[in-house]
Amino acid sequence: MTSASANRDRIEDRASFEFVRYANCWEDADVLCEALRARPGARILSIASAGDNTLALLAEGADVVAADLSAAQLACLELRVAAFRHLDYQPLLAFLGARPSEDRLRTYSRLEPELSPLSRDYWRGHAADVASGFIHAGRFERFFGIFRTRVLPLIHSRKTCERLLEPRTPEERRAFYDRVWNNLRWRFLFRLFFSRVVVGRLGRDPEFFKYVEGSVSGRILERARHGLTDLPTDANPYLEYIVRGNFERALPRYLRPEKFAAIREGLHRLTLYHGSVEAAAARHAGPGFDAYNLSDIFEYLDPKSCLVLYSDLLPTARPGARLAYWNTLVPRRRPPELASRVASLTEEARQLHAKDLAFFYRGFEIDEVR
Repeated sequence: MTSASANRDRIEDRASFEFVRYANCWEDADVLCEALRARPGARILSIASAGDNTLALLAEGADVVAADLSAAQLACLELRVAAFRHLDYQPLLAFLGARPSEDRLRTYSRLEPELSPLSRDYWRGHAADVASGFIHAGRFERFFGIFRTRVLPLIHSRKTCERLLEPRTPEERRAFYDRVWNNLRWRFLFRLFFSRVVVGRLGRDPEFFKYVEGSVSGRILERARHGLTDLPTDANPYLEYIVRGNFERALPRYLRPEKFAAIREGLHRLTLYHGSVEAAAARHAGPGFDAYNLSDIFEYLDPKSCLVLYSDLLPTARPGARLAYWNTLVPRRRPPELASRVASLTEEARQLHAKDLAFFYRGFEIDEVR
């Protein structure tokens, strides 16, 4: 690590990573796999988060190094790995929490020997989360639970919420939104609940908003309209989870039945790393990486620190390697200082972002090493 890296702004110095912040990956793995051209033989460095998208990349045949600053987030991925290794498909869904189950703790006792001591200690201290299905155990999932159970009923009836998820044409979705959904209570309570203060207190860490300028709730409301009108609402796992509290009909990519065998058979190609993504890149560079799943890491940093982090990753990249990352509220793109080394694939990113079912992101970026 360079001296510049040591002196840069680091989110790990400002926010807590001692608990599960995201029990699911809230980024569209269909978009990610296409952007990174995930394929057999590719080496991919992935921010672990809860593990969903790391496993989705693994299912495409890639070798994946998954890194995270949070031992709790890695515990989520480790427990998913153990479940894929030892459970059949339907018991897997039940254990994770996507389907009903009354014996998750018994199942966990079978899986625990597969875990590292750090992950084992974490889940022993959070047995209630395992018992209720650990895909619901994140702070972000609880935030959406409050919205679903306490705020949404003040806006619309249960019947109207279910109608939102019905199949419709784009024209019908826009008409439903304008005539039924977008009432005064929706706009007022949405802006209140998704304000910087409330989201920072109940959902994300306030430090994640350090570089955000302007209205948080207004931008999220704009993206919500896009998600409820321009995108199909009947086959969107992220929207269904927000409205129903689970993945009942629409499943994230890694939980679809056609991906199950590929993930189980590919688990030996997965390497976990507890630490920063740039440290993982240096430690496991090997012959270099073909792709990088960087989540929304750059929007938590100032521009100078983005340049330093980006520059730290580039020496581990093979020619033609791709970097993919999202922007929620802070616009971050390839640093202009690196234009001679990295190309921004703006049009391809725009097309993929237009069909991104995780609709709350304002931007999606794909860069390619020259």
